Amino acid sequence: MNRPVLLVVAHGSRDPRHAATVQALVRRAAALRPGLRVETAFLDFNLPSVPGVLDRLAADGVRDVVALPLLLTRAFHAKADIPAVLRQAPPSLRIRQAEVLGPSPLLVAAVERRLYEAGLAPGDKSTTGVVLASAGSTDPEAIAVIAETARELRRTGWCSVRPAFASASLPRTEDAVLALRTEPGVRRVAVAPYVIAPGRLPDRIAAGAAEADVLADVLGPSPELARLLLERFDGAHAVRPAVAHSA
Repeated sequence: MNRPVLLVVAHGSRDPRHAATVQALVRRAAALRPGLRVETAFLDFNLPSVPGVLDRLAADGVRDVVALPLLLTRAFHAKADIPAVLRQAPPSLRIRQAEVLGPSPLLVAAVERRLYEAGLAPGDKSTTGVVLASAGSTDPEAIAVIAETARELRRTGWCSVRPAFASASLPRTEDAVLALRTEPGVRRVAVAPYVIAPGRLPDRIAAGAAEADVLADVLGPSPELARLLLERFDGAHAVRPAVAHSA
């Protein structure tokens, strides 16, 4: 029971596809690290809840937990919601909160994997514009990370890459698609959802991609994301300070 447990904390959704995709990703990560106990919990909408899993881990005699936010950027959930719920954990648990998933070269690789699976090939890069469509945020740090990820994707050889957002920020996916149509050298436009699992906002991205030539799938349980979960776990276990419990 002295081994640290990886607790993947997802947002949750009323859409059943969300939880199913999260669980598939977590199973894939666990398969890469035999012997590591991996648990999943949700902030809202789905079970098990974060407090419920933390109570169960404490009852099992677990002492060390790495809580990994299943988020692509550091916005409100990572900065406020998750730390708040972790501070309410049983005092016997020592909890470290891992960094969010992004930015990472593995995420760029996962986006490209989904674009190729949607029918594109490496030879199409120089004539294809890509809309990197995320859920959206009002947090400037999160917006900056999405913009940098779009630049990193562009550096891999795509003709042009524009960020877009399903909520909170502009431009919308459909507007970015239209803008790419006017750029020199762009012969086709692809939309790459920069989201982990299906749900309301990913559906909005898909609707906004109606005029695109290619729509990729969500990142989902890609090999790159599974590896990234373990990278964040290892980093937190090595150097991150423990979360202080509430009095």
